Amino acid sequence: MFNGIFHIRKPENEPVFAYAPGSRERGELKARLKEMLENPVEVPCMIAGREVTTGDLVEIKAPHNHRQVLGRYHRAGVNESEMAIDAANEAKIAWSEMEWSSRATVLLKAAELLSGKYRQTLNAATMLSISKTCYQAEIDSACELIDFWRFNPYFMTEVYDDQPISTRNFLNYMEHRPLEGFVLAISPFNFTSIAGNLPTAPALMGNAVVWKPSSTAVLPAYYIMKILGEAGMPDGVINMLLGPGPVIAPPILNHLDLGGVHFTGSTYVFSTIWLSIGSDIRKYYSYPRIVGETGGKDFIFAHASADPDILVAAIARGAFEYQGQKCSAPSRVYIPDSIWPRIKERLLDEISTMKVGDVCEFGNFMNAVIDREAFDKIVGYIEFAREDPDMEILCGGTYDDSEGYFIQPTVVQSRDPRSKLMSEEIFGPVVTIYVYPEKQYEETLEICNTTSPYALTGAIFAQDRFAVVKASKALRGAAGNFYVNDKPTGAVVGQQPFGGSRASGTNDKAGSWLNLERWTSPRAIKETFLPPTDYRYPFLDED
Repeated sequence: MFNGIFHIRKPENEPVFAYAPGSRERGELKARLKEMLENPVEVPCMIAGREVTTGDLVEIKAPHNHRQVLGRYHRAGVNESEMAIDAANEAKIAWSEMEWSSRATVLLKAAELLSGKYRQTLNAATMLSISKTCYQAEIDSACELIDFWRFNPYFMTEVYDDQPISTRNFLNYMEHRPLEGFVLAISPFNFTSIAGNLPTAPALMGNAVVWKPSSTAVLPAYYIMKILGEAGMPDGVINMLLGPGPVIAPPILNHLDLGGVHFTGSTYVFSTIWLSIGSDIRKYYSYPRIVGETGGKDFIFAHASADPDILVAAIARGAFEYQGQKCSAPSRVYIPDSIWPRIKERLLDEISTMKVGDVCEFGNFMNAVIDREAFDKIVGYIEFAREDPDMEILCGGTYDDSEGYFIQPTVVQSRDPRSKLMSEEIFGPVVTIYVYPEKQYEETLEICNTTSPYALTGAIFAQDRFAVVKASKALRGAAGNFYVNDKPTGAVVGQQPFGGSRASGTNDKAGSWLNLERWTSPRAIKETFLPPTDYRYPFLDED
């Protein structure tokens, strides 16, 4: 047995490729896109290391091209859910007893595979499946997932290094055990990095996982499983089930061995999961650990001293990159009346240059929203704004689903700071602006704080330091990730641990040791060198 002291070096964040014309990465990615489009795949469920086919096949289509079939996947049912639970419970025994350094090695190797051999494969799968530009895919499915797989093993050492104080006669130490039972991971469509992190973070800490990726992001999930398999992840540690949550999840959530849930998705679904677990909590062997990051109504708040160019760039990028389908995307903006005319003119000019279309055309800044349901929901908000006398559509407001689910970048001005579009999550390329009287800065900060039930991300733009301090204090509870003079998107692993509170989740901060701690059940151990041999204490002696 290896008896050295194993160290993991502190990682550095993966560099982001630019994909400029003529670059090697651009050529490699275009070739992989072409190959993937010409070779549709059949995606099975993965249970106990085996490819499980059900015969219930569902087509995988590109959101930006309804006619483009990327492949088909096998839809799981109750039987596959039960198989996955059994596989996880069986695999956990040896996996949880394996040296932590060996578990770490699997993810470190996966990171290197993704950094090289699989980089453009996962980028292409992300672009085609969920309609991301090459640059947004690079940030997500390459760099952020590589960072998760490199930093989490390092963060694990920080968790294990948290040891209590000992004395001359007592040796105290802490064992960070995995949770009892298995973990259910449910990942969203919009970030491949989240899809890769949700099952692997609990697994790293010795847990076995049943993973249900989004049905609209099956292709990236398929390649994530391939990478993990090649990296040496043992059979059954992570079991992938494909298909509808209402069919797959109930037998898993009702199983008495459920040890935890790692979730990213809608607030409604997460609250439903919590209700399902809490409604009969006594049936479980232990209280399941519930970790979730959900919705947001993220904001940008500008002070009169804000730099106009910086503010406009932040709104344009923050609201419209990846069609606003980021849980961190700002969809409400507060701008003082004194600078609004300049901001309005420049913002509309910038948006008029944005191109919307197919992901394979690299000149497009935006692509399609994910599916019919999302398209109809976003269009509903646009039409509501069109009919509301207190709102004005300043640009955009048009859409077309004949070829793909395309919605033009839309800016709405609302005269009511608590209107429907200022308070409800839209999750699309629609940003609503409220113009406030400059002298009512503090009052409007309070409106921003109390308008939405969410508290995920937000940003203040100001050159005046007093204004920054006031906003930071007034909006302390309004955002788990708060930005000063920067857009409220783009958290980096190890730099900005990510998560929000209120209706935005449990704020367990992915991208730091805090999230990994949630997948452990600590055991404190005290060893006494010279135990007492008599029950009597000195105070019992006679005077």
